[in-house]
Amino acid sequence: MAYVDFLSVVHKSTKRDYVARVTEFPKAEAATLAKQWGKDYWDGDRRTGYGGYSYDGRWRKVADAMVAHYGIKPGDRILDVGCGKGFLLYDFMQAVPGVEVAGIDVSRYALEHAKEEVRPFLREANAAKLPFEDKSFDLVISINTLHNLFCYDLHAALKEMERVGRRNKYLCVESWRTEEEKVNLLYWQFTCEMFCTPKEWEWWFAHTGYTGDHSFIYFE
Repeated sequence: MAYVDFLSVVHKSTKRDYVARVTEFPKAEAATLAKQWGKDYWDGDRRTGYGGYSYDGRWRKVADAMVAHYGIKPGDRILDVGCGKGFLLYDFMQAVPGVEVAGIDVSRYALEHAKEEVRPFLREANAAKLPFEDKSFDLVISINTLHNLFCYDLHAALKEMERVGRRNKYLCVESWRTEEEKVNLLYWQFTCEMFCTPKEWEWWFAHTGYTGDHSFIYFE
């Protein structure tokens, strides 16, 4: 297991007004709408989610970095747990023609509005029970997803990632190191259920036997 940062290049490109997040729209109402994982979250108002999540190529640099780091080659199988609209999987297909991709998400809306080229490879499922055979994938990833699970489903999801991966695994979750970062996370998030420090996350990895790589994003 190693700490490998693939995500800062995307995460830090967004400017955030944390105070406005909790003053411009009732936060409880926004979270309630976001947790339906429908249009309000993906393509509605910015105050209840992404404010319109469309393909813009931002994930290609992440795909390229993972391809280089893990030595992905044609014929390798990649699973994205919490794939959303499948943009990162599409970029993997562009980066390595001939790679096989699969993705799962709980959001039917996201899957129905996924990138057309990857839509046939996506399915509605829960991270706590992946519909795949043991050791099915050369790379299993989960980005900004597992912190949205309650602890019992997180426990199962980490074990599931370990079960279906036969080689490399990587996940990224939200975390906090200071009281300021904790407050910013609480202000900004709509769907987070696991508010863990890095040491707490590392405890979960060890407790569940997760052996893959990881990184954290912080709201600085």
